[in-house]
Amino acid sequence: MTEQNMFGGLCFMHYGNMMCGADLKHGLSVRVGPEKHEEVLELKHARPMDITGKPMKGLVFVDPDGYKTKAALAKWIELGLSFTKTLPKKPKNSCE
Repeated sequence: MTEQNMFGGLCFMHYGNMMCGADLKHGLSVRVGPEKHEEVLELKHARPMDITGKPMKGLVFVDPDGYKTKAALAKWIELGLSFTKTLPKKPKNSCE
């Protein structure tokens, strides 16, 4: 895992792929993948990730009540991790 500034906040990367993030304006964001997107939106506290006026397929925001406890936060992180584990590792950027 690594941390990276992205989307005006802090993102957590799994082998170079964005897994989840947080910022003061939107709270928690989780990358769930396009296949699970609609299913995850049906979960309590999940909403579309829409920063530009066009929702990002495969990414959701989670309302603060959805990650109040360590156990609740861990479930969202595991959801993001389960998707990013399916992605190929990105090579390290030579500029880092």
